[in-house]
Amino acid sequence: MSTPTPDEFAVERARLNELVLEKGTKTTKRFFNLDGAAYRDGELDARTKELLGLVASAVLRCDDCILYHLMQARDAGWSAAQLREALDVALVVGGSIVIPHLRRAYGQLERLYPADGAGA
Repeated sequence: MSTPTPDEFAVERARLNELVLEKGTKTTKRFFNLDGAAYRDGELDARTKELLGLVASAVLRCDDCILYHLMQARDAGWSAAQLREALDVALVVGGSIVIPHLRRAYGQLERLYPADGAGA
């Protein structure tokens, strides 16, 4: 199974989210709303929350979530170097089991920051 590009991932994620919101139960829709609300500006800004989401996703070993938060964090203005540091926190918290996900995250960083190779 090949790893999707960020663009492929975004298109498929959007398509499937539409399907879930069309066919999902009230509970499903409420959870999706809660998820979106959690990442809005509050006492912590949305930009910082993306780093928190990235670290949690890496510790929980969810490659889809990692890619989503890498994309969101890039769009929020975080550099590849800053994202690698955040991933270091996930590695320390999660331990060596995070390493395969860290590898794939670095691969996606190359795609997300092509002008910098592996990122700035």
